Amino acid sequence: MKRERPIVEALQKFIKNEPLSLHVPGHKNGMLSNLPSEIKEALTYDVTELTGLDDFHNPEEAILEAEQLLAQTYGAERSFFLVNGSTVGNLAMIYATCQQGDTVIVQRNAHKSIFHALELVGVNPVYIAPRWHEQSQTAGSVQLDHLKQAINLYPEAKAVVLTYPTYYGVIAKDLKVQISYCHEKGIPVLVDEAHGAHLTVSNQLPASALDLGADVVVQSAHKTLPAMTMASFLHIKSTRVDVKKVNHYLRMLQSSSPSYLLLASLDDARQYVMNYRESDFVYLMEKRSQLIESLRTLTEFQVVEVDDLLKLIVRAPGYTGFELKQALEKMQVFVELADVNQVLLILPLLKHGDAYPFADLRIRMKEALIQLKESPGHLAQVNQTQFEMSAIIKSELSFAQIEHAEKEWVPYMRAIGRVAASTLIPYPPGIPLFIPGEKITIAKLGQLEELIAIGAAFQGEHRVQEKLIYVIK
Repeated sequence: MKRERPIVEALQKFIKNEPLSLHVPGHKNGMLSNLPSEIKEALTYDVTELTGLDDFHNPEEAILEAEQLLAQTYGAERSFFLVNGSTVGNLAMIYATCQQGDTVIVQRNAHKSIFHALELVGVNPVYIAPRWHEQSQTAGSVQLDHLKQAINLYPEAKAVVLTYPTYYGVIAKDLKVQISYCHEKGIPVLVDEAHGAHLTVSNQLPASALDLGADVVVQSAHKTLPAMTMASFLHIKSTRVDVKKVNHYLRMLQSSSPSYLLLASLDDARQYVMNYRESDFVYLMEKRSQLIESLRTLTEFQVVEVDDLLKLIVRAPGYTGFELKQALEKMQVFVELADVNQVLLILPLLKHGDAYPFADLRIRMKEALIQLKESPGHLAQVNQTQFEMSAIIKSELSFAQIEHAEKEWVPYMRAIGRVAASTLIPYPPGIPLFIPGEKITIAKLGQLEELIAIGAAFQGEHRVQEKLIYVIK
């Protein structure tokens, strides 16, 4: 009999036999744990690679069966479960296609894990600046003519790395054409589709990059599907990328002690997608429309819709997104992220009949507005003029040169024209403002000033509160 959730069912069968643990992990099926009871109960399933539960790095039973179902669900030739997040998928696909010294063309508003992969492999990146997306007031997708320009300038490129959709739910509507052009030039296309694991559930959503011809696609199942944090997918559908190489690097980069809770969560999320019906999506869209209409009755709010229908942008004109986020959190409403202009909401992928407290959400958001108006706002705004940059950006130095170069901290207003020595990342969304080897521009410093003024959080090597930037000496 074919199993619907092979990993989940194998775990259930294993636990039903009341096994005694004389193996890792040390909590012994939760017996020694002092965690709250709600968490402790789940530790019964937090086992290791035992007889009957398959081997994550050499699957032959339940895990292999589950990954085959995953490939079938998404139309891939080979799919993998990832227990180290989309980060490990991004690392593996770049390691599998590129070598040290290779040229790689990369969308500039990629996630930090992409930049980390480029540095670890030691490639020579060429960045394509995205177009400004007026509707969302964010960096959007790359333009076809800029992609062509980059490939014509660097025909030796071993890969093109794109992000689709963006964190804010913006897509490149001509992605299929972009992928086809890369393939004409013999270049594989690797796509960070962290925010697109749900795209396959309805033809009303944008098509997945995998369906549009991408060679490797990485998806964060935990972002939009009912999966646990860190649970992700990697799909391959290509004659240009060696599946064995990808598998090789996943074995090297992923944990040798995989979490069966994460694997079960991935198995369950895959089944959720496989069983999702168009009637479920119709129901979800009804609930979404009702929410948008109810929020728009609060005239102080601006609600912005984007390509990905699970994403909503909300603004409170006269106030920054950070101020709105803070007011919402006082009402126990936690959004995905805030930026200078707005907050981003990720809606649940409901099925028909599922309940979600949208009415309560509106009440709390209304109360947050009342509280917000009790304090003066800031009118800071990142606009297109500040965002503008060259279409094609080549790093001034290689990663190896940066590593060995002398560096120094300088006041950021004296950093114009200098070469950045470290990554500076406003987080979320995790898209670097400065990348090592990139020239620092007046526009980028303007963005940095605005972000500091409104209290944005940063990752990377920085001393922004002292107004210092790390540069090549």
